[in-house]
Amino acid sequence: MELRSQGIKDTNVLKAIETTPREIFVSNGFEDQAYENRALSIGLGQTISQPQIVAVMTQALQLHDRHKVLEIGTGSGYQAAILSCLCRRLYTIERHKPLLDIAERRFEHLGLRNITSIAGDGMQGWIEQAPFERIIVTAAAKYSVPPALMEQLAVGGLLVIPIERASGEQVLRLYKKEGDKTYAMKDLMPTRFVPLLPDVANMMEA
Repeated sequence: MELRSQGIKDTNVLKAIETTPREIFVSNGFEDQAYENRALSIGLGQTISQPQIVAVMTQALQLHDRHKVLEIGTGSGYQAAILSCLCRRLYTIERHKPLLDIAERRFEHLGLRNITSIAGDGMQGWIEQAPFERIIVTAAAKYSVPPALMEQLAVGGLLVIPIERASGEQVLRLYKKEGDKTYAMKDLMPTRFVPLLPDVANMMEA
């Protein structure tokens, strides 16, 4: 009901959130806060996004069960679990291998068989599996979408990503690829995400 009051109207998105147990995606000690509308730490400087942001980003993608989706930033695996309820196949990339290992165990526990995950540089996308009808990025890119991601988005596809402006403020932005070199964009809401970084993280970043 809270998400409905915040403008989430897609019943499939609401059902996916309702049926996905968020408490198994939070770190030990945070279980009692799992259903509060707030971001929570999952370690290694990363967070699980608040339910409202997850719902807004998911609804913006206009998913159906024939879509192949790329997620940049697996994190806890919560957003991936929501997406997997709504698409044909999800490919997800995480630069922190310890977080990915935990997320993969959660996918196995929930029996989510349509998720394929790797540790890698999300800014480079997943060229071997491109093109994707939908792409979602759960970390903030500086000023613009990484070129590789826009190249790997199918014509007619949608991409949702937080963008950091020159002022340092972030905005959640939706892109639609209208041609090989053309796209439309729409700002959805102000937001705050961890930065999108290149390469695979090393333990010195913990």
